[in-house]
Amino acid sequence: MLEAIRRAISFLREKQILHKLGVLISVAVIGIACYMLYHKLRNIDAAAVFHAMTETEPRLIMLSALSVAAGYFTLTFYDWFAVRTIGRRDVPYRINALAAFTSYSIGHNVGASVFTGGAVRYRIYSAWDLSAVDVAKIVFLAGLTFWLGNLAVLGMGIAYHPEAASAINQVPPWMNRILAYIILAGLVGYVVWVWMKPRSVGRGPWSVVLPGGPLTLLQITIGIIDLGFCALAMYMLVPAEPDVGFVVVAVVFVSATLLGFASHSPGGLGVFDAAMLVGLEMMDQEKLLAGMLLFRVLYYLAPFFISVMLLTLRELIIGSRSKKLQAVAADAKPGVGHPLKEHGRSGA
Repeated sequence: MLEAIRRAISFLREKQILHKLGVLISVAVIGIACYMLYHKLRNIDAAAVFHAMTETEPRLIMLSALSVAAGYFTLTFYDWFAVRTIGRRDVPYRINALAAFTSYSIGHNVGASVFTGGAVRYRIYSAWDLSAVDVAKIVFLAGLTFWLGNLAVLGMGIAYHPEAASAINQVPPWMNRILAYIILAGLVGYVVWVWMKPRSVGRGPWSVVLPGGPLTLLQITIGIIDLGFCALAMYMLVPAEPDVGFVVVAVVFVSATLLGFASHSPGGLGVFDAAMLVGLEMMDQEKLLAGMLLFRVLYYLAPFFISVMLLTLRELIIGSRSKKLQAVAADAKPGVGHPLKEHGRSGA
């Protein structure tokens, strides 16, 4: 059975069917989102949205900001876990934290996060003698943690409250609940599969040994905590009335996040927003949109600017150290870098 699946996947890769299918799905998601967003926003009063933003309690904005900070802190353990999984325990946590925070915050805003985030990670990890293959493995393992956490939150949330997902996908609640059970059963099956014996994916230098059962549970826990904080940040900013509860907001939020991720648009722009407006249509749309805009400022824009400043500062420090080392080397070997002295000696 597994061999048949491998052959099928190999055939699809050779014919580039998976790539074409991915592009088709992205275009379809963006197209549907644009259509829904147009119909949701055409009657929105911009002045009411701005007023709702200014009327949001500072306490709620602060609590949301703290939740975002906690989410990004948890997100740093994606890289910490991945780097140790590939056997590089010598890389300190502060480097993992810098790489994770900057790569995710820049990737979220620029789009194509696998490539943009990978480039940022390589710039940081290459200073610790990690190769491009090592960074690719880190990106894969961090992405695996992200998806395991997403599927766990989505499965548990939809199983508990399938109506929240039905508002987005227009599928009957009973069918969504069955889908949730399938997702959770798949997660359990995956944990059992990696628990039985060591598993790996890829070939040659690209081979990655998957985390075993206990470590996979740790992966899922990290992903759940990260998404929990992110959903809590969003929950703090949505309208208080009607009070739909945290679980409903969390299910809609995770569903919107996954749709935005599938679209590959920067920050899920348009797709995430359309899914949130559709999933929480029972709320005042101007107030909901105001909360979503504040969330984008806290979760996307603020971390992006902080990341750019951190990377700029890092490059300045590296450049300064490099100049100092060159100066020390020149002092240690008189004549190096001094053409006149070298010419005088050669003439002698």
